[in-house]
Amino acid sequence: MAFLDKLHDIKAFVFDVDGVLTNGDVYVTDKGDHFRQFNIKDGYALQLAVKCGYKVCAISGAGAEAIRVRLNNLGVEDVYLSSKDKPEVFHNWLQENQLDATHVLFMGDDIPDLGLMGLAGLPVCPADAVEEIKAASQYISPIPGGKGCVRDVIEKVMKVQGNWMGAEAYSW
Repeated sequence: MAFLDKLHDIKAFVFDVDGVLTNGDVYVTDKGDHFRQFNIKDGYALQLAVKCGYKVCAISGAGAEAIRVRLNNLGVEDVYLSSKDKPEVFHNWLQENQLDATHVLFMGDDIPDLGLMGLAGLPVCPADAVEEIKAASQYISPIPGGKGCVRDVIEKVMKVQGNWMGAEAYSW
């Protein structure tokens, strides 16, 4: 089945954070505080997907509460931080939401995401993902992590399903 055909079946999105929702850079202050940068176009697409009824989830090995704050502000309630076993978190999330993995698009970028790549119905990655993740992906966004790759895949799914420019698109 071609990539665009698979988009018709997507009901949910799961994203890694660092290297996908952010560019992977972490700024550290003298006091030890960590700062990440999120892309506003990714944020727009995330909140629109939530408004249109898609399930959206983030699973990260990072533990920074700022990640949860950012994603919760966009309407993403399922944010799993400090995840040591991403496949287990994914399986539990699927059960809680009564979803079949075949209906889930997962975007990861690095080795800790490899276990999820084989579980999701549609594994994808940003342009700057590591080679092992690219090899496991059914689509490689031409856009690097933290620069709009999340928008790229959400927009593709929503356009194929006819949900991109509905009434929800015009309110933030």
